[in-house]
Amino acid sequence: MSIRLGDIAPDFEQDSSEGRIRFHEWLGNSWGVLFSHPADFTPVCTTELGLTAKLKDEFAARGVKAIALSVDPVDSHLKWIDDINETQHTVVNFPIIADADRAVSDLYDLIHPNANDTLTVRSLFIIDPNKKVRLIITYPASTGRNFNEILRVIDSLQLTDSHKVATPANWQDGDDVVIVPSLQDEAEIRQRFPRGYKAVRPYLRLTPQPNR
Repeated sequence: MSIRLGDIAPDFEQDSSEGRIRFHEWLGNSWGVLFSHPADFTPVCTTELGLTAKLKDEFAARGVKAIALSVDPVDSHLKWIDDINETQHTVVNFPIIADADRAVSDLYDLIHPNANDTLTVRSLFIIDPNKKVRLIITYPASTGRNFNEILRVIDSLQLTDSHKVATPANWQDGDDVVIVPSLQDEAEIRQRFPRGYKAVRPYLRLTPQPNR
């Protein structure tokens, strides 16, 4: 099945390195980052899982739970986790789904036959507390994911969900933001953005980040 932005993330029940996972129940009211790996004991993915463990506090500060997926079984995951902990100098602190039967991979369209007809591609989904998919990124096997970008997108999504703004190119938390074009009432603009705004063009109005 093909998943698009705004779709409800498919629910599933599957084994993991931390026991049986019922995905929506596990996610609860949190944001989620679900990311897939072609197989255990792969070098790029080992660095990614290690970095995810090191970013636990950053994810927690944003109300985000991380969960990984590989098509290998639980016993392989547990051995891989030992390797990750040793080589990346961390402790894996999130579950890795054991998708040996490819059930979750099929739900999330992670098998791309033109890339590999048995192993999953390296996709990442950001899922909000309403279980809606808000971001999908698929990486080539040779390129490690940019977790600074993943945190940046979460910051942007959480900000823009709460305020009538969008974030411009290369925005970082604390930078100016864009007032959405649909907001035209000046009284409401003054109320929402008391520090004012700069109109570069009528459709491009920059204002200080409202939650800072």
